[in-house]
Order: sequence, then structure tokens, then C-alpha cells
Amino acid sequence: MAGRYGSQVTTMTVTNTPSADLAFTNLAYCSSSDLRQFSVPGSDLFLANVADSFILSLCGHGSIRDGNIALNAIQRRHARVSTGDMVSVSRFVPPENFDLAMLTLELEFVKKGTKSEQVDAALLSTQLKRKYTNQVLTVGQKATFEYHGTNYILTVNRADVEGLDQSKGIERGMLSQDTYIVFEASNASGIKIVNQREAASSNIFKHKEFNLESLGIGGLGAEFADIFRRAFASRVFPPHVTSRLGIKHVKGMLLFGPPGTGKTLMARQIGKMLNGKDPKIVNGPEVLSKFVGETEKNVRDLFADAEQDQKTLGDASELHVIIFDEIDAICKSRGSTRDGTGVHDSIVNQLLTKIDGVEALNNVLLIGMTNRKDLLDEALLRPGRLEVQVEISLPDEAGRLQILQIHTNKMKENSFLGHDINLQELAARTKNYSGAELEGVVKSATSYALNRQLSMDDLTKPVEEENIKITMEDFLHAIYEVQPAFGASTDDLERCRLNGMVDSGDRHNHIYKRAMLLVEQVKVSTRSPLVTCLLEGPSGSGKTALAATVGIDSDFPYVKIVSAETMIGLSESTKCAHIVKVFEDAYKSPMSIIILDDIERLLEYVAIGPRFSNIISQTLMVLLKRLPPKGKKLLVFGTTSELTFLDSVGICDSFSVTYSVPTLKTEDAKKVLQQLNLFSEDDVDAAAEALNDMPIKKLYMLLEMAAQGEHGGSAEAIYAGREKIKITHFFDCLQDIIRF
Repeated sequence: MAGRYGSQVTTMTVTNTPSADLAFTNLAYCSSSDLRQFSVPGSDLFLANVADSFILSLCGHGSIRDGNIALNAIQRRHARVSTGDMVSVSRFVPPENFDLAMLTLELEFVKKGTKSEQVDAALLSTQLKRKYTNQVLTVGQKATFEYHGTNYILTVNRADVEGLDQSKGIERGMLSQDTYIVFEASNASGIKIVNQREAASSNIFKHKEFNLESLGIGGLGAEFADIFRRAFASRVFPPHVTSRLGIKHVKGMLLFGPPGTGKTLMARQIGKMLNGKDPKIVNGPEVLSKFVGETEKNVRDLFADAEQDQKTLGDASELHVIIFDEIDAICKSRGSTRDGTGVHDSIVNQLLTKIDGVEALNNVLLIGMTNRKDLLDEALLRPGRLEVQVEISLPDEAGRLQILQIHTNKMKENSFLGHDINLQELAARTKNYSGAELEGVVKSATSYALNRQLSMDDLTKPVEEENIKITMEDFLHAIYEVQPAFGASTDDLERCRLNGMVDSGDRHNHIYKRAMLLVEQVKVSTRSPLVTCLLEGPSGSGKTALAATVGIDSDFPYVKIVSAETMIGLSESTKCAHIVKVFEDAYKSPMSIIILDDIERLLEYVAIGPRFSNIISQTLMVLLKRLPPKGKKLLVFGTTSELTFLDSVGICDSFSVTYSVPTLKTEDAKKVLQQLNLFSEDDVDAAAEALNDMPIKKLYMLLEMAAQGEHGGSAEAIYAGREKIKITHFFDCLQDIIRF
């Protein structure tokens, strides 16, 4: 930042200040006749640029001869001149808006020694402004100052003029009554600064404001606001404020949530935003050691630097951030491990001692991350420890849009995005995608675009960069390719209705409509976050297909089917854990549907005895009645062909609603046959009559058998409509599947 010069550069002879007390004014002195050439127009100030190094205020003195300029020892040292030397001097006219907004000064004793002093920052600031107001101070400049009988050297470390970019020039400005002054002192100086009032806030953050998107964080604005309020709001204020309030800073926070939602990213960026020591990032298992006591020592070593700072600097100590990734790996609930060594218990004890023990530290912030909060020792989660617990959940549509914008920002800047890209539509399509999965979608879409520019016949062929365009079609392919871990299991649901859905009578239509009303109820109601519905009926009557259709048509972001076929050979406890995990995953989504298919098979029911798994039965009854967390909604469908058995073990009472899915009557079967159009019109009535009281699943199997023809090979022609099923062959097949 350059000033304006109102006169030519002149040379003057350097001499000593007239008296010792004038050396503490930070002024330069000259004769009264010379003083006039340094007058600032429109003011009573006299400013000179000395040796093109710093700006000094001048004052006339009768003992100084013309052509001389008196500088004290500190000023001469900074200008690199001695008494009798010639120095260049010119008038300095300050530009507009030159007042300092913030000034940072480092204190040290003039006479180095072993003594120590406590300096009141508020009193020193008042005295400094009284003597130095309207003086121009430059970064790197030194000045001597007397305070309470002790002589100090002040070094300007920072000089901020509000609204001006000083990166392109020298940092300097004029001290005013409104300038905030922050005092600093090195550990070895022996100076302890107290009552640091003049700083509007502590200098904990590197930047005045945060743009989360520039940090690569999207969709977590609300969570970051909670973290800032709980963990950092008290640290923004100077130490004396918190001491007068009688509070301690938050020492720990826990970020938990599904994998890939941005916990580690947020923790790393929080560490980068802080002005303290570089954060220590520890992956949980790294702390463990095979040597006895070494693991506990590794934990203590993490806090060693913070302890040293706390002892030497006290409240002025910098903030030390320790980031524990996968903290559940080492801080399991005490007594839960059976390894015989007790190491995990010792780690928890050591960590608790360091965070909240007798010699607890106040300059530490511990950030733990996990997707298994339930595994952590509950003592860690109490106030004074990891007391700020923030769930980093799956992003909503607005959050997904932000994440997609972050990951496609460079593509857009470099014109690689096609004109048909609609990020809003992509955000709507990617329900329950985590941040990591959205990044995977962008990578997948990019791979399609890059692959178009490559020739498998000649991979050395030059690529024309301007032809690389990522289109909407690439993103749609990528969404199909990258499936969310907590999304709807569409493929599994489609497999449950391989034959599609046809109009199979008024009763089936009624049940479907009622089920969709339950879906609507879960969506809009604030009083029923949990709705359960049991579909019962004969085997093959279409219960699972109906539940799967409701799941697909509901457009819920999370739809999962739990069936015995995925748990063959598993023990009872493993099955229970699998079922519980499905419910726990559902609780992470705002709206979810779970289909418990063939509940009697899940319970391992056998009619002889009867025998069943009481452990799984009790697990289901608890889960069917447990309300989801606040803000989450869950709809559970169950299907069964053994209503009497479920009623006897009390599971039926756990469902809110029960619907009976019937077999097909003659008129229902006729509707199905007419829609499938596999018979001639003359044979439809006879076939429908024979299908009275038949489950729809068995009907489809019968039609498949009949469509093969008497000698095989007729299926393609029949399904193409060129031929029809012969009624006689149909009746023959019917006899094969009827149970006598």
C-alpha cells in the first residue's frame, strides 16, 4: 500500500534524539524550518517516509539543526543507518480510509532477563492509543514504549486496514481510537498478557467467514451451524469472557452417521479452518500396539503438545485438534470385549482421564467419527467429553444438489458439461445417495464421456479435449450403475413380481388402494411415524407381489425386503442381527418401507410340534412396535400364510392393520385370462370356471405349462398371439397341479 508523495525525496543527516525520554514517543525530530516541508495538507500532521522503510510522525525541536533528522536507536536499526549517515526522507500523504481496523503487536523486554511481568492488555491499549494515535505503523516496524516503569519493544506483526487488499503492497495504516489492538508474547519472553479485551474476538479461525462449498462440503449447513454453536462459539471470544462467564470450552465432539456422508471430510476441513496447531489425524487401530502399556502411551503422546502449551501459556495456548477416525475401533464399551488383555478398557480409561480427568486440558478439541455409535462406551458421550454429538445423515434434495454442484464445478468452468445437464433433476433422482455415492455417480458419468473419445483399436490416438462432453444420458447410466447402500432394492422388488401386476378382481384392487392410503398416511401424518400392515392369505395368492408393488409405487427412498432365502444356514442370533440392521438402516432414511416376507419362514416354523424360533419372534415383536427416531417414518408390510400360528405367538397383535388376500374366484380368473389373451374367446369362460379358488401364482404356473403345447415349442407363438392355448391341453395340465 503506497502513500502519495507531495515533495521530492531529500537527504538528511541522522542524529540522536535530543533526550532519552523522547526515544519512547516513536517520533522523529527535525528543525522547525524543515518541519514545514512534511506537512500533510488539510491537517496538523507531519509525516515522513524514512529510507523508504517506514513512515514516522515528525515534531519540531529547537536543538535540531536544519538538514538533520533525529532518530532513536530502534528507528536507526530498522532504517539501517548510524548517526552522521545520510538518509532519504520525503513527505508522506496518507490515502483515504487509511485507519487501522486491527493491529497485532508482539511484546518483549528491552533488557532481556529472567524476570516475568503480567501485562493488562486493556490498560496498555488505552495508553498506547493516547501516545501513538495518528502515527502510521508498518508491519515489521519496532518501537520502544514505557509501561508501568518497564521498557518494552513493540513489533508490528499485523496491520489491517478494513476493506483494502494489502497483498499487493506494504501492510501499514494509521492508528486511531477505533483500532483493535491484539498483543502477543512469545513463550520465552516472560510476559503474560491478561484481559485481552481490545480484540473483538480471538483469532481462532483463519478466515472471517466460511464458504462451505469452497471447502468441498455440501448439504451439511445445518449440521455445521450446530457444531459451530456448541463447539466454537465460546472459543471465538477472548479467554477473559469465558472465565467471567465461568464456563469451560467444549473439548470433544462426535460425528456419527452412515458411511460416505462426509464425517471425515467435515472433520478434516474443521481442522484446516482453525488457526491453531495442525490437527493430529489418527485412525483408530493405529493407536493399538502389541507391547504392554504402549497403547496407553500412544494415547498420552497425542495430548503431550497440548499439555506443554497449557503449562507455559495457560489460557493463551493455541487450540490443539485431535481427529479420531473410526473411534469405535478402540473405544468400545468397557467389558464388551473378551480378548483377556483389557487393552480396550485401558484405552477408554486413558482417554477419559486426558479429556476430563483431574488435570483436564482446556486447549484440546477431540473430534471422533464413527458409523457405529452404539458400540462406544457411554462414559465417552457424557458432558465434558464427547458431549457434542452431531448426526451426519443422508443429504436431502437440496443437499444433493449442492454436492453435485461441488463435484461438477470444474467441469462446468472448463466447458466439459453438456447443455442438457439438469442437476436439479439428478438431485431428485438420487434419493438416499450419500455424498460419497454422488461423487461415484459423477466419476461414473465422466468415465462414459471419456470412453467415447477412446478407440480400442488404437489407444495411442490423440484425444481432442474439446470433444469431451458429459451428457445427461451419461449421468442416467451412472445412476443405474452406482446404487445407494440405503436406497430402494428395486431389483429385489421386481423379482417378487416377475409376471407384473394385472387386474385380478375387486378384492385385490381394494387391498392395493388401502395399502397406498397407508403409504400416504406415513408421508403426511405427524402422529403415526410407524404403520404396520399384515397381508395374510393362502400360499401363492400374490401377497409378496402386492407388497412389492406398493413399495415400488410409493416412491419411498428406502425400500427393503427381508426374506428367509437370504438367511439360509444362519444361526438365530445372526438372523436377528440381520433383521435389526435392516431396521437400523431404515431409521437413517426420512421415509422407509420394510417388507417382512413369509414371516413363518423367518421364524423357522414347523407345524410338527409346533416348533419355531422364539428369539426371532421376540425380536420382530419389539421392532414392529419400536417407534423410529424423530423425523423418520417407517411403513412395515408383513406377509404370511399361517395366520393362526402368528396369532398364537402374538405377532398378529403387533400389526396395525391386517388384510386377507384371497384366491381367485371365477370372475377374477376371467379378468386375468382376458388381459393375458392366451385363450380363444370361446374357451375363456370354461378355463375361468376351472380356475375357481386358485391362487394367482399357481395360475401363472399353469398357464406357463399349457403354453408349451402338447408336444412343446408352442410358447413363442402363443405369447406372440399367433396361436392360442388348446382348452383340452389346459385341462390336462390342470390335473397335474391339483393336489388330491
